[in-house]
Amino acid sequence: MDQISDGLDGKKNPFLDLDQDGEIMAMYIWIDGTGKQLRSKTRTLPYVKDPKLADMPVWDTDGRKTDVTMEQDEGEYSDIFLKPVAIFKDPFRRGDNILVLCETYSWDSPDLTKPHPTNKRALCAENMLKCAHEKPWFGIEQEYTMFDFTGKHPYGWPKNGYPGPQGPYYCGVGTDKVAGRKVVEAHYRACLYAGVKICGSNAEVMPSQWEYQVGPCLGIEMGDHLWISRWILNRVAEEFNIVISFDPKPIPGDWNGAGCHTNISTEVMRQEGGYDKIVEAIKLMEKKPMEHIIEYDPTGGDDNRRRLTGLHETASIDEFSWGVAHRGCSIRIPRSVADEKKGYFEDRRPSSNADPYSVTNRIVMTICLGQ
Repeated sequence: MDQISDGLDGKKNPFLDLDQDGEIMAMYIWIDGTGKQLRSKTRTLPYVKDPKLADMPVWDTDGRKTDVTMEQDEGEYSDIFLKPVAIFKDPFRRGDNILVLCETYSWDSPDLTKPHPTNKRALCAENMLKCAHEKPWFGIEQEYTMFDFTGKHPYGWPKNGYPGPQGPYYCGVGTDKVAGRKVVEAHYRACLYAGVKICGSNAEVMPSQWEYQVGPCLGIEMGDHLWISRWILNRVAEEFNIVISFDPKPIPGDWNGAGCHTNISTEVMRQEGGYDKIVEAIKLMEKKPMEHIIEYDPTGGDDNRRRLTGLHETASIDEFSWGVAHRGCSIRIPRSVADEKKGYFEDRRPSSNADPYSVTNRIVMTICLGQ
């Protein structure tokens, strides 16, 4: 797309403070059939103080236009039902307006008993319920890269050539070290306002690459909060004519890729003597390396293969390894955890475009449910 000017020349939209006459705007958000992208649309709902999911009506959408419907040729089968599953405050419209995260259900399931094949949340929620007694906590480190409005040129990079080698950019400060901080700061504040459990951010190793962290989250809320944080990030970036990429290896060559490092613990791991349980869980995961890899990006491992090469702080996609404080391993146990003999561990394999429902579901299937 060409760069778009909104005609306001940076001034505040004069219509956004108009009274809404007792109505609210609810932005329904769902994951499309690619498993990588989010879609959204707005509906008007009557004002309700402290809205609950029971107040949110089921809606529908045209799956043919969002890469969801399998039967592309049959218009009568194109409807996809949107079931609200989580509510957040809207940091863009503000006031009483809300963001409504939804699951997708098949056209022939108006009773919402048949999740669409692209709906990864339903199975994750089911398995999280089965192991709820173990109180699994997750924290995800979401890496991403900023591009200019074309989506092809990294934001802030020289128009002809490349920036200097990696080294000075990680957690850097200064115009010659970082680009896009205004987006980062706006996104952080918008997530806090919305109720997303964002807990940190930093510039990453490759210039114009950033990371933010979400968590700790209990069970299914990990996926809910991460997906909404991604939607908010893309929406914030619109305001700056910047494109956000979650590609795990956006720039080939001697540049770091982008991941979704996933931190995991169960209640027993967080208690005194929990270190042994951490090691037990890692050894269970060691027995199922490829079962995890195929769930750690939306293409069954193809995207991640470009990133997990054994270079640039990654382990090879074809080998499983673990160690203490080792960022070249598949799974890392933080030094502080090894010293305190309790805490959590970090799976460094999930790609930046991974579906957190698929990732967390596969992890509890292995370490909690024995599947």
